[in-house]
Amino acid sequence: MVNLPDDFVRLTRELMGEQRFARYMAAFDEDAPVSIRLNPRKNDTLNVKDGEPVPWCDDAYYLPKRPNFTFDPLLHAGCYYVQEAASMFLHAVLKQHLPSHPVTMLDLCAAPGGKSTLACSVLPTGSSLWSNEPVRQRANILLENIQKWGYDQCHVSSCYPCDYRKSKLLFDVILCDVPCSGEGMFRKDPATIAEWSTKNVERCWQLQREIVGDAWQCLPPGGLLVYSTCTFNTKENEANIAWMLTEFDATVLPVETKPEWNICGSLLSGFSQPVYRFIPGITRGEGLFMCVLRKGGRLLPVDGEEQITRRHAGKAAKGARQGLDGKAAKGARQGIAELQPLPLHTDGPAIELTYEQAIAFLRHESLLLPPDAPRGLVEVCYKGHGLGMVKNIGSRANNLYPKEWRIKATHIPQEMPVIVS
Repeated sequence: MVNLPDDFVRLTRELMGEQRFARYMAAFDEDAPVSIRLNPRKNDTLNVKDGEPVPWCDDAYYLPKRPNFTFDPLLHAGCYYVQEAASMFLHAVLKQHLPSHPVTMLDLCAAPGGKSTLACSVLPTGSSLWSNEPVRQRANILLENIQKWGYDQCHVSSCYPCDYRKSKLLFDVILCDVPCSGEGMFRKDPATIAEWSTKNVERCWQLQREIVGDAWQCLPPGGLLVYSTCTFNTKENEANIAWMLTEFDATVLPVETKPEWNICGSLLSGFSQPVYRFIPGITRGEGLFMCVLRKGGRLLPVDGEEQITRRHAGKAAKGARQGLDGKAAKGARQGIAELQPLPLHTDGPAIELTYEQAIAFLRHESLLLPPDAPRGLVEVCYKGHGLGMVKNIGSRANNLYPKEWRIKATHIPQEMPVIVS
């Protein structure tokens, strides 16, 4: 039996009630579900082996067991993303509430990139996504996952939420998947249990309000804010939504769900707005809370200089929606430093690798290509999907795969993991 903090047990039993709490505790004796989401730009040739669909997300599947994902070249090629199923509920939210025309979206706390890559797959054609992570090390991981997913109109930054507020850029949709106390991840990541405390809960809900306050100023009237955590307590969830409704001109929007998904609504007494809570053992996934709000009213009156700046930000965001480069893209950044993508592909020749060669390439080892292979920059592929580039000089092919992305594991399995084929 898992050993949970006494304060957490007491507060969560009171929150969920005896029946829900008992089912939640029983989930610790069960294996956490394993799920992946296919890249819609690449899945026309892929099939998931023994997969069962995730009901609230297109192109997503539960797997019967957890394979060794590290040694599947198709994962590194961006053919699929390993993501916890409850987090994929964002797909249902965006699918139901996005307009059909292009939009600009900001994922404010995005690392490692699961919700950003999901958004890339749902946003209307011509949309742009700004994917941000304040912690630079985590932002580099975010950049890797975004690049491998292969969505051209995605910009990765490493800024604080207040930097976006100061930039005066406006976004049609903002996702605030805020840092939280992580109660919903206790089963999946036992290390989070030791980090939990009531003091940390207090710190989290205050930080979350600061983040939302910055994000709200980056929304135009009619814009959408998606608020989510991976925790259970109402201080970081319903109480924060109630605060937003008091502090801002906001309306909570419903999301259509099905009873068999077993998603729980509000657990805060006296609060009945449509919110969506996933509880392990009841819903098939880990812990998640999500709510969608629409901004109403008009922009607050500002002085002349501020008004000009805000209008300019609107034009810059419109330029980003149109996919403009050069001066328009520079104007859209407005002081937001964009992390530069690393070279992965070339318009030149490509050559297919065997599984052994693909693993060697992903380990940043040199390759020996066939004698008739083209010289110079060559893209290497596995099952038709690009992995990266080499520089073929004949006697060997120098590996240009980013060193920081290389597979570091020393033990290579005897057999290739078959996850998608």
